[in-house]
Amino acid sequence: MLTDYIRAALCHGEYKQLEDGSWFAEIPGFEGVWANAASVEACRTELAEVLEEWLLLKIHDHDPLPVVDGHDLAIAWDSAA
Repeated sequence: MLTDYIRAALCHGEYKQLEDGSWFAEIPGFEGVWANAASVEACRTELAEVLEEWLLLKIHDHDPLPVVDGHDLAIAWDSAA
């Protein structure tokens, strides 16, 4: 489930090559999730790592997560927990 969500989100990544030759990427709808690396492959790897960390923080903080291509990571928190 988590792997499918991450894959779907990464498919929406937007990449552009900067003037210095490095690559920048972000995922619309995932504020603060971005990466910058020397190659597009390294940039995608870094973007996936940043997305994973962002998701863990959002889940820890009980923040809502975007639904991506039908993938929903909404968690029903037990109010007694």
